[in-house]
Amino acid sequence: MLYCIIVPLAWVVWHLAFRIKVIGRENLIHDRGFVLAPNHVSALDPVFVVLARFWGRRMLVMGKEELFQINPFFSWFFRHVGVVPVHRGKGDTAVVDQAIECVRKGQGLLIFPEGTRSKDGNLGKLKSGAFVVAAQAGVDMIPCRVIYKGGKMKLFGHCTVVFGKPIPAEKLTLGQPRSAARLRECKQLLTEALEQLLAENQQYL
Repeated sequence: MLYCIIVPLAWVVWHLAFRIKVIGRENLIHDRGFVLAPNHVSALDPVFVVLARFWGRRMLVMGKEELFQINPFFSWFFRHVGVVPVHRGKGDTAVVDQAIECVRKGQGLLIFPEGTRSKDGNLGKLKSGAFVVAAQAGVDMIPCRVIYKGGKMKLFGHCTVVFGKPIPAEKLTLGQPRSAARLRECKQLLTEALEQLLAENQQYL
């Protein structure tokens, strides 16, 4: 219930501080689990993506533990919109297992496949976590491109969030045992989708 209050209030406040444009909201999935996979430029990308989606069942959001160290307000916000801190480099398999179970039961997962922010705005090397969750849960993956005017997030700046067409679950299977070749193919599918979203929306960069 608190989530339904926080998100609209945050939407109002965030639109006073930033100029936000949302494209492709019709591509979002509402009736089953999914993996939402954006690029990563700013520590506040999760806020922009959650608010761009705006409505629907609360997503599970996987974010690095450092997010909870920005300031008390953001720590409070992240906790109440479903962010789960991930301890990078510590083999946090319990969080991944939890994510798979939640998505399998119909919840959405927001996860940044690069695992860390891009220093130059270009798409970095994709890690395996998002694909493992999608494959194990048997759900679609939605590519999402976060575009900041000028390449960086700044107060009163422009941010465009673009949701692409879902990559079907059947294209994200990794096989048993997991195939490294299939994983590379899945990463390539998402890379191409994210780069296409940027190419189609260059005017917002």
